[in-house]
Amino acid sequence: MNAELKYKDITEKVIGAAFEVHKFLGNGFQEVIYQRALAYEMFKAGLAFEREKEQEIYYKDLDEPIGTRRADFIVEGKILVELKAIVQLEDVHLAQVLNYLKAYKLEVGLLINFGSKSLTFKRLVL
Repeated sequence: MNAELKYKDITEKVIGAAFEVHKFLGNGFQEVIYQRALAYEMFKAGLAFEREKEQEIYYKDLDEPIGTRRADFIVEGKILVELKAIVQLEDVHLAQVLNYLKAYKLEVGLLINFGSKSLTFKRLVL
């Protein structure tokens, strides 16, 4: 299977749920509002997910974690979903998702931005 299409069925459902949220709420709310609405829409779509999933971050050969990070969602145990509510996505946001993918040992992530006039998203694959 082409890596770009891996878990396409799941990511399409998540993106569809995000469009539903943006269609109803538009832009201008805080990220947590979109997160709660997206959780509702993903539940309605029959997707299993964990919200605010915390992951320990390790550095080199250290036995103890150097910190933790929280992903907005892990969907079906396979897809990392990170939300933003900002005017425009920047490279630093893409780097954040790629770093989270490595930390969570996942291959596919979605970066979804509710803050612009139109919903924007990026599908990232390691």
